[in-house]
Amino acid sequence: MTVVTAAAGALPDLVRERPPGPGGCRLVTVDGWSGSGKSVLAEQLGRALDAPVLSIEELYPGWDGLAAAIPLAREWIAEPLFHGRPARWWPWLWDRDERSPDPRTQPCVPVVVLEGCGSGAAALRPFTSTAIRVDCPPEERERRLRARPDWPGYAPHRARFLAQEHRYFPTAPEPDVVVRAR
Repeated sequence: MTVVTAAAGALPDLVRERPPGPGGCRLVTVDGWSGSGKSVLAEQLGRALDAPVLSIEELYPGWDGLAAAIPLAREWIAEPLFHGRPARWWPWLWDRDERSPDPRTQPCVPVVVLEGCGSGAAALRPFTSTAIRVDCPPEERERRLRARPDWPGYAPHRARFLAQEHRYFPTAPEPDVVVRAR
Protein backbone atom coordinates (compact mmCIF):
# COMPACT_ATOMS: atom_id res chain seq x y z
CA MET A 1 0.00 0.00 0.00
CA THR A 2 1.23 3.50 -0.84
CA VAL A 3 0.23 6.39 1.41
CA VAL A 4 0.00 9.75 -0.31
CA THR A 5 -0.55 12.89 1.70
CA ALA A 6 -2.04 16.24 0.71
CA ALA A 7 -3.20 16.89 -2.87
CA ALA A 8 -2.06 13.57 -4.30
CA GLY A 9 -0.27 15.04 -7.31
CA ALA A 10 1.53 11.74 -7.86
CA LEU A 11 -1.69 9.79 -8.45
CA PRO A 12 -1.97 10.29 -12.23
CA ASP A 13 1.49 8.82 -12.78
CA LEU A 14 0.76 5.95 -10.42
CA VAL A 15 -2.46 5.16 -12.32
CA ARG A 16 -0.66 5.26 -15.68
CA GLU A 17 1.98 2.82 -14.37
CA ARG A 18 -0.59 0.21 -13.33
CA PRO A 19 -1.61 -2.36 -15.96
CA PRO A 20 -5.03 -2.13 -17.60
CA GLY A 21 -7.48 -5.02 -17.78
CA PRO A 22 -7.47 -7.24 -20.87
CA GLY A 23 -9.90 -4.84 -22.57
CA GLY A 24 -7.47 -1.93 -22.21
CA CYS A 25 -9.25 0.00 -19.44
CA ARG A 26 -7.79 1.02 -16.11
CA LEU A 27 -10.64 1.22 -13.61
CA VAL A 28 -9.65 3.51 -10.74
CA THR A 29 -11.81 3.49 -7.62
CA VAL A 30 -11.94 6.34 -5.10
CA ASP A 31 -13.56 5.13 -1.89
CA GLY A 32 -14.00 6.77 1.50
CA TRP A 33 -16.46 7.78 4.18
CA SER A 34 -19.08 10.44 3.45
CA GLY A 35 -17.48 13.86 3.61
CA SER A 36 -13.90 12.59 3.22
CA GLY A 37 -13.26 14.42 -0.06
CA LYS A 38 -13.46 11.47 -2.46
CA SER A 39 -15.64 13.27 -5.02
CA VAL A 40 -13.28 16.26 -5.17
CA LEU A 41 -10.25 13.98 -5.52
CA ALA A 42 -11.99 11.87 -8.18
CA GLU A 43 -12.86 14.97 -10.24
CA GLN A 44 -9.25 16.23 -9.98
CA LEU A 45 -7.93 12.83 -10.99
CA GLY A 46 -10.42 12.61 -13.86
CA ARG A 47 -9.24 15.97 -15.21
CA ALA A 48 -5.57 15.03 -14.86
CA LEU A 49 -6.11 11.73 -16.70
CA ASP A 50 -8.72 12.99 -19.17
CA ALA A 51 -10.96 10.26 -17.74
CA PRO A 52 -14.70 10.13 -17.11
CA VAL A 53 -15.79 10.04 -13.47
CA LEU A 54 -18.74 7.81 -12.57
CA SER A 55 -20.46 7.71 -9.18
CA ILE A 56 -21.45 4.45 -7.49
CA GLU A 57 -24.11 6.54 -5.72
CA GLU A 58 -26.12 6.39 -8.95
CA LEU A 59 -26.45 2.66 -8.30
CA TYR A 60 -27.61 2.81 -4.67
CA PRO A 61 -31.26 1.74 -4.58
CA GLY A 62 -32.16 4.45 -2.08
CA TRP A 63 -30.68 5.50 1.23
CA ASP A 64 -30.24 1.93 2.47
CA GLY A 65 -28.55 0.74 -0.71
CA LEU A 66 -24.79 0.86 -0.15
CA ALA A 67 -24.36 -2.94 -0.01
CA ALA A 68 -26.84 -3.54 -2.84
CA ALA A 69 -24.93 -1.18 -5.17
CA ILE A 70 -21.70 -3.19 -5.03
CA PRO A 71 -22.82 -6.20 -7.12
CA LEU A 72 -24.51 -3.81 -9.55
CA ALA A 73 -21.26 -1.86 -9.96
CA ARG A 74 -19.46 -5.11 -10.65
CA GLU A 75 -22.00 -6.36 -13.20
CA TRP A 76 -22.84 -3.08 -14.92
CA ILE A 77 -19.54 -1.17 -14.79
CA ALA A 78 -16.41 -3.01 -13.62
CA GLU A 79 -16.68 -6.33 -15.49
CA PRO A 80 -17.68 -4.86 -18.85
CA LEU A 81 -14.92 -2.23 -18.81
CA PHE A 82 -12.35 -4.81 -17.70
CA HIS A 83 -13.21 -6.90 -20.76
CA GLY A 84 -13.27 -3.96 -23.17
CA ARG A 85 -17.04 -3.56 -23.38
CA PRO A 86 -19.06 -0.45 -22.60
CA ALA A 87 -20.48 -0.05 -19.11
CA ARG A 88 -24.27 0.22 -19.00
CA TRP A 89 -26.25 1.05 -15.87
CA TRP A 90 -29.66 2.26 -14.82
CA PRO A 91 -29.27 5.15 -12.37
CA TRP A 92 -31.40 5.49 -9.28
CA LEU A 93 -33.86 8.36 -9.55
CA TRP A 94 -33.60 9.74 -6.02
CA ASP A 95 -36.53 12.12 -6.40
CA ARG A 96 -38.82 9.27 -7.54
CA ASP A 97 -37.28 6.48 -5.43
CA GLU A 98 -36.97 4.12 -8.37
CA ARG A 99 -34.54 2.88 -11.00
CA SER A 100 -34.52 4.79 -14.29
CA PRO A 101 -35.88 2.89 -17.29
CA ASP A 102 -33.26 4.68 -19.41
CA PRO A 103 -29.71 3.35 -19.12
CA ARG A 104 -26.53 5.38 -19.18
CA THR A 105 -23.47 4.08 -20.97
CA GLN A 106 -19.74 4.61 -20.73
CA PRO A 107 -17.56 3.38 -23.58
CA CYS A 108 -14.41 1.50 -22.71
CA VAL A 109 -11.66 4.13 -22.62
CA PRO A 110 -8.09 3.97 -21.24
CA VAL A 111 -9.09 5.17 -17.74
CA VAL A 112 -12.44 5.35 -15.93
CA VAL A 113 -12.74 6.67 -12.37
CA LEU A 114 -15.50 5.19 -10.18
CA GLU A 115 -16.00 7.15 -7.00
CA GLY A 116 -18.16 6.78 -3.95
CA CYS A 117 -18.58 4.79 -0.78
CA GLY A 118 -18.40 1.12 -1.74
CA SER A 119 -16.33 1.56 -4.89
CA GLY A 120 -13.32 -0.12 -3.25
CA ALA A 121 -15.27 -3.25 -2.28
CA ALA A 122 -13.74 -6.71 -2.56
CA ALA A 123 -16.19 -7.68 -5.32
CA LEU A 124 -14.78 -4.92 -7.56
CA ARG A 125 -11.09 -5.46 -6.83
CA PRO A 126 -10.45 -8.16 -9.50
CA PHE A 127 -11.47 -5.56 -12.11
CA THR A 128 -9.73 -2.56 -10.55
CA SER A 129 -6.39 -1.23 -11.72
CA THR A 130 -5.88 1.20 -8.82
CA ALA A 131 -7.93 1.32 -5.61
CA ILE A 132 -7.70 4.62 -3.73
CA ARG A 133 -9.23 5.42 -0.35
CA VAL A 134 -9.51 8.94 1.02
CA ASP A 135 -9.11 9.15 4.79
CA CYS A 136 -10.20 12.15 6.79
CA PRO A 137 -10.80 12.62 10.54
CA PRO A 138 -14.46 12.02 11.52
CA GLU A 139 -14.98 15.52 12.93
CA GLU A 140 -13.74 17.08 9.67
CA ARG A 141 -16.01 14.79 7.61
CA GLU A 142 -19.01 15.90 9.65
CA ARG A 143 -18.05 19.57 9.31
CA ARG A 144 -17.76 19.17 5.53
CA LEU A 145 -21.06 17.33 5.24
CA ARG A 146 -22.92 20.01 7.18
CA ALA A 147 -21.38 22.73 4.98
CA ARG A 148 -22.54 21.14 1.72
CA PRO A 149 -25.48 22.69 -0.13
CA ASP A 150 -27.25 19.31 -0.23
CA TRP A 151 -26.97 18.81 3.56
CA PRO A 152 -30.68 19.56 4.24
CA GLY A 153 -31.68 16.64 1.99
CA TYR A 154 -28.99 14.34 3.40
CA ALA A 155 -29.38 15.19 7.09
CA PRO A 156 -32.52 13.08 7.72
CA HIS A 157 -30.72 10.01 6.31
CA ARG A 158 -27.26 10.60 7.83
CA ALA A 159 -27.55 8.15 10.73
CA ARG A 160 -28.84 5.35 8.48
CA PHE A 161 -26.09 5.84 5.93
CA LEU A 162 -23.42 6.14 8.63
CA ALA A 163 -24.55 2.76 10.02
CA GLN A 164 -24.02 1.24 6.55
CA GLU A 165 -20.55 2.77 6.37
CA HIS A 166 -19.73 1.26 9.78
CA ARG A 167 -20.70 -2.16 8.42
CA TYR A 168 -18.85 -1.71 5.11
CA PHE A 169 -15.44 -0.23 5.99
CA PRO A 170 -14.22 -2.89 8.46
CA THR A 171 -14.71 -5.50 5.70
CA ALA A 172 -13.33 -3.43 2.79
CA PRO A 173 -9.96 -4.62 1.46
CA GLU A 174 -6.86 -2.51 1.85
CA PRO A 175 -6.56 -0.03 -1.02
CA ASP A 176 -3.51 0.38 -3.21
CA VAL A 177 -3.26 4.03 -2.15
CA VAL A 178 -4.49 6.00 0.84
CA VAL A 179 -4.83 9.75 0.45
CA ARG A 180 -4.91 11.55 3.77
CA ALA A 181 -7.23 14.55 3.55
CA ARG A 182 -7.10 17.29 6.14
